[in-house]
Amino acid sequence: MRIVGVDPGTRATGYGFIEARGSRLTLLEVGTIVPKAADGLPQRIHKIYSILDSLIGQYQPEILVLEKLYSHHRHPATVAVIGHVRGVICLLTAARGLRLVEHSAKRIRKAVTGNGNATKAQTRRMIAHVFGIDEKVLTLDASDALALGLGYIYMNGR
Repeated sequence: MRIVGVDPGTRATGYGFIEARGSRLTLLEVGTIVPKAADGLPQRIHKIYSILDSLIGQYQPEILVLEKLYSHHRHPATVAVIGHVRGVICLLTAARGLRLVEHSAKRIRKAVTGNGNATKAQTRRMIAHVFGIDEKVLTLDASDALALGLGYIYMNGR
């Protein structure tokens, strides 16, 4: 089974492609899409869509795991902006025939680290350990994306 985890954002969108065969996990690709700061929202969303579409075409995952939308009363506008990115990702899953799964960051962190309140840095450390990579090469967005995919695998059995 191939899975892609996506941590959506307009400034940085993390992604991680994982293949799970029994108890064997293979990291296929991980990265961060960083649109130009000067670009408007339509250009940023288009870049995210285009790159993810190309990667999905290359790796052919069956499942896309997306972080659930979280809103905070101090930053209400963030929800609307992230909603645009999530919308194009949902569109992409439909266009590519992928199964869309959504999980909260807290649930994923509990599955991956054993602690739903783990920090992003603790989650990155665990992801680096599981996949045998140097945590310094992972952005927080990329490690969160890999955590989404890995958490899905852990919650649904290998």
